Amino acid sequence: MPFVLAGQDFAISTVTEKWLKPSMTIPLSADVWDPVALTSALIRCPSITPQDAGALDVVAAALIPLGFEVHDLTFEGGGGPRTRNLFAKRGEGAPHFCFAGHTDVVPAGAEDAWRHPPFAGVSDGTYLWGRGAVDMKGAIGAYLCALGTFLKNPFTRGTLSLMITGDEEGTGVNGTPKILEWLKGRGESIDLCLVGEPTSCTHIGDTLKIGRRGSLNGILVVHGMQGHVAFPQKADNPLPRLVETLFHLGAGPTEAPSTLFEPTRLEITSIDVGNPTVNLIPAKATARFNIRFSDAQTPDSLGAWLKETCQLHAGSHELTLCLSGVAESLTPGPLTDFLQDTVESSTGLRPCLSTKGATSDARFIRHIASVIELGLQNHTMHQVDEHVPLQDLHDLTALYGAILTQYFSRS
Repeated sequence: MPFVLAGQDFAISTVTEKWLKPSMTIPLSADVWDPVALTSALIRCPSITPQDAGALDVVAAALIPLGFEVHDLTFEGGGGPRTRNLFAKRGEGAPHFCFAGHTDVVPAGAEDAWRHPPFAGVSDGTYLWGRGAVDMKGAIGAYLCALGTFLKNPFTRGTLSLMITGDEEGTGVNGTPKILEWLKGRGESIDLCLVGEPTSCTHIGDTLKIGRRGSLNGILVVHGMQGHVAFPQKADNPLPRLVETLFHLGAGPTEAPSTLFEPTRLEITSIDVGNPTVNLIPAKATARFNIRFSDAQTPDSLGAWLKETCQLHAGSHELTLCLSGVAESLTPGPLTDFLQDTVESSTGLRPCLSTKGATSDARFIRHIASVIELGLQNHTMHQVDEHVPLQDLHDLTALYGAILTQYFSRS
């Protein structure tokens, strides 16, 4: 049974680096420290993954006046597209607080279905509209503005950094993993990384993501024998066996309940026979599926369950699995207590700790630093008419500012 770890080769093959200076960045208006204006400027860059379209220039133009050294990093190779990324740093030593995010976005789809053009960054006085408003240019705009306020006071202790990739929505091969390898080569270490993914549910800051479920993709090909539908005894239809197998897989594996994770769940994403006519029994049938799994499972345990179920019900078949990430989480303790206390003092609401949702680049960062995700409400991410309330951008800016202030004032 083939078993592949997606993106397992993250060694840097080729890197192009330049150190951005003020003359190399685009000018920003005087209201740059308004999170709505800054997010709108980011949205107006149609940075559909892995294209940058000037989005990182907007980020750099905000950071350089704040005293950050900004490294423009382009990685290629490893089977992924050539990707532009950014790492910016101010200060030295511990504690090292890093903000991570991505400027790339998913395609807009049918642009004529949008209320406002997807890359116009239109504000109607209540909402800011556009692809990436929620996922996650709004969080980047909010954090940059929080930094602008925070750094009005002297910053003499520790390190601030930002790790921004242009390849999170795509393969990810030449994005965050390569930045982390580059940082390792420079001897950089990070204590806490805050990822600005849209985690909030009904109020800004109501949820802290402290981990993610594992993700395993599978392709199941069931083989039969082609024949005429009027003579089924002379053929072997693979579809009933495929359907029966998927029925049993859909029930999920037997597992003990987890305190932090939802139960393991398999979702079928495609069934295909490639049949061009109505009177032909196909020779094979293919199904694709994804499993989001809890910490009660490992890739090996899931692989064994899948193999056993297919052997019982599928007959002649091929099963291919590709692992996107295992179930991991930050153990609740002093760090999560600190963040919950800070959010509660800022918003009046104590956030819950969660591992729900999709995977993110936190799965890479988790191996080198404590990482927590906190961002906007996620209702319209990836949808037509993606939009964010203007008040949410201001509230998230204030919350990020409170976290920065409290983190660097700790003894």
